[in-house]
Amino acid sequence: QVQLVESGGGLVQAGGSLRLSCRVSGGTISEYNMAWFRQTPGQDREFIANMDRFGTTINYEDSVKGRFTISRDNGRNTVYLEMNSLKFEDTAVYYCAADRIIARAPRLMDYWGKGTLVIVSS
Repeated sequence: QVQLVESGGGLVQAGGSLRLSCRVSGGTISEYNMAWFRQTPGQDREFIANMDRFGTTINYEDSVKGRFTISRDNGRNTVYLEMNSLKFEDTAVYYCAADRIIARAPRLMDYWGKGTLVIVSS
């Protein structure tokens, strides 16, 4: 059973940085494309970034381009999301996900973590 566990969330001031990690167990991360999503109360889960299993195709949602960076370490079975210049509106629960078709739609993800909360104070 593939499991994803996020970590690294917390409280940060606007303009600050955080690095989220997502460790995969029960499977080999190199078999999957990896993605990050976020969700706020009452809102749909929103695509943030993804990276194919080769690390050659990377996509970002427009509002995070230039501020967030997705990366992966296949040797550690871990994917990261480096978040810089954080804004109040980045406050959300952040989820990592794995899929086999490099999709952006939440319904197409094969596996999900339980999320990590990021709070950006203004």
